[in-house]
Amino acid sequence: MIVSFGWVDLAYLALSVFLVLTGLALAYGALRLGGTLGRASSLLEGTEKELLPVISKLGGTVDRVNGQLDKVDQITDSAVDAVAGVDTAVRTVTGLVTRPIEKLAGLTAGAKHAASSMRARGNWRDAVQAGKEEADRRQQDLAEDLGGEE
Repeated sequence: MIVSFGWVDLAYLALSVFLVLTGLALAYGALRLGGTLGRASSLLEGTEKELLPVISKLGGTVDRVNGQLDKVDQITDSAVDAVAGVDTAVRTVTGLVTRPIEKLAGLTAGAKHAASSMRARGNWRDAVQAGKEEADRRQQDLAEDLGGEE
């Protein structure tokens, strides 16, 4: 029997060779991809094993830092309260000291002015009135200089 081999048979043979080679290439690619995925899986597992303790330690560190910040917050609150107390004390002492000084300065200025007015005019009532006015003016000037509100 004589076998005849034509162009159609050659096309089928070429297609068969192409499909076999394509299958082998796909199998080789799948093997390589499997190896790569295996290495990637191993990398992720190793990273997970090493990274989770670090994250856990970081969480503990953050908790300790938050505890210290709470302490600092209490310290600053105490400092603010202390400063407020000192401010109140200073304002009280300042008020106790400046008021008599204002009165004394007014009295001194009024007496000087009254004495001058008495010498210049010789009228007692005018001298007393001028002394009172000068005393009031001097007290107001001193209160303004010291930052008072009179």
